[in-house]
Amino acid sequence: MLDMDENVEGHRQELRRGTIVLASLSLLTTPGHGYGLLDALAAHGFPVDANTLYPLLRRLEKQGYLVSEWNTDEARPRKMYRTSEAGTALVDTLTTDFDAIAGAIAALPKEG
Repeated sequence: MLDMDENVEGHRQELRRGTIVLASLSLLTTPGHGYGLLDALAAHGFPVDANTLYPLLRRLEKQGYLVSEWNTDEARPRKMYRTSEAGTALVDTLTTDFDAIAGAIAALPKEG
């Protein structure tokens, strides 16, 4: 049987999984690279591992929610991501849904 803390952490990870998509697309309305996005996500309360983020970025790009281009202005080329028009529409939809879910949770009865 899993320890209670492990159970809680597993549920937290599940809850965060969808919010990382929303946060990433929101932050990438200003173009950025993966490493910078990792820092920005953490600074905004969305800590995520690089092994989780990079596959997510590739998936969102494949789905058309992100566009990318290589920045070769620096010594080391970096892939720069930007939220596409479809990604912006997804942010709007997910934000509305998230707000509705947060409101519904807030309206649930509390103990005591």
